Amino acid sequence: MSSPALDALEAALKAERDALNGQDVEALLRSTEAKMQALRVAEASVMPADASERVSALAVYNRENGLLLARRRRAVAFALRQLGRTESVGYDTRGNRAHNAYTRSIAVA
Repeated sequence: MSSPALDALEAALKAERDALNGQDVEALLRSTEAKMQALRVAEASVMPADASERVSALAVYNRENGLLLARRRRAVAFALRQLGRTESVGYDTRGNRAHNAYTRSIAVA
């Protein structure tokens, strides 16, 4: 049995994957908002009895998107470090603001 809430979530996850692969920031923001909205609807809905496998598959899809996003984030952070920039806000493993910003001079004058 199909669930409209899970269909919407799957569509949002696919749009998110396409945006990540296409490096389209605007599409990523739209798809993330659609994903969050679909999650809220899915959480409030009564799922069919046979939905557990599909929910598990969507969770895997979401984790894979998270890995893609983390890879893109590391690439951007690396590029910024090469340019001598640091991230403006960082957090440590406890969720506190990190203060160990690394800077690198591009050239010495």
